[in-house]
Amino acid sequence: MRRALAALITAGLLSGCTTMSSWVDSVLGGDDNSLPPAELQKIDARVRLVKRWDRDVGVGTDEQFVNLRPALDGDNLYIADRKGRVLALDAQTGKEQWSVATRLPLSAGPGVGEGLVVLGSSDADVIALSVADGSMRWQVKARSEVLAVPRVDIDKVIVQTADGSIAGLAVADGSQQWLNDRSVPVLTLRGTGTPAVQRGLVVAGFATGKLAAFSADKGFQVWEESIAIPQGRSELERIVDIDGDPVVDADAVFVTTFQGKVARLDLQTGARAWERDMSSSAGLSTDFSQVYVTDEKSHVWALSRNTGATGWKQDALENRAVTVPEPFEGHVVVGDGAGFLHVLSRLDGAIVGRTELDGKGIQTRPLAAGDLLYVYGNSGRLAAYTLESM
Repeated sequence: MRRALAALITAGLLSGCTTMSSWVDSVLGGDDNSLPPAELQKIDARVRLVKRWDRDVGVGTDEQFVNLRPALDGDNLYIADRKGRVLALDAQTGKEQWSVATRLPLSAGPGVGEGLVVLGSSDADVIALSVADGSMRWQVKARSEVLAVPRVDIDKVIVQTADGSIAGLAVADGSQQWLNDRSVPVLTLRGTGTPAVQRGLVVAGFATGKLAAFSADKGFQVWEESIAIPQGRSELERIVDIDGDPVVDADAVFVTTFQGKVARLDLQTGARAWERDMSSSAGLSTDFSQVYVTDEKSHVWALSRNTGATGWKQDALENRAVTVPEPFEGHVVVGDGAGFLHVLSRLDGAIVGRTELDGKGIQTRPLAAGDLLYVYGNSGRLAAYTLESM
């Protein structure tokens, strides 16, 4: 627990010479009381992940907690590394189409749309590259570090930053069209959920435990709901960040909070259909009938889309820093902090397949597209898999 909090917590208002590690020591005690990750047990393998191609992207995350996830647009896959390298690859073969060195400490992206590849940096840069050749289209400064993937919506680029603000930038030149500015608590987790954009609405979560919808065009607030309310006497106990990406699926919004809730809301009104107590900083995914959540203990849950009732729970990966589950070919795939991929049955959660990609771990959610699953390891190894029965 102590090690995880030291890695994830940002105390933006701490002053003087206090360091993050010393502050965590003072709150949690000087000893590292992290719980060890569960050892992997033998499984009854029924499927296997077959690697179709892999390649070295660069330094990957460079051992930083950043949000660099592959993005698919048409026949191309776009990917970036922490030291500023951005690549376009043929999605089927992994062949490089172009590569550029931005030399920026990239922390989020890429987002793709309207002919742009958009990324954010730890130095508050937002850059837009041409999808055709990677040439720079524009570069602007945001309010603070960008940890949410920029979203492109028709003529706007939506950028949410670590200081709680969310802005709409012009696709043409990056000029700010609107800004919604919010305060953040003294203590927050390091991370920002990526806004969901659909039907002219931007749905974004905040470190206060609130979820809000804004007009993508003008930026005015349409609705706001408190998914979790801070409770407890210490700032640590009161953390209720929404760091997992809100998911918009049809007319519903699904969201999780740390030390709070998982909930389903109506997209247009924010009215709550159901909620249940659960703590997650990783987030969730959905398919046609279930919601898949990785909780703070790395337990993976399947919940009913309609009621939130538990379908199954898989706890064999406890404390293994499991990613957001990714539905794929009738199964659910997660990566873990040791670099393994685990294939779970969507029917009962049984682990039915496993392979290893990256000894430095996997923190980025896998990306499923058609019959291919793209996985980006922390060391910069990017691989594409298909799933076959055994």
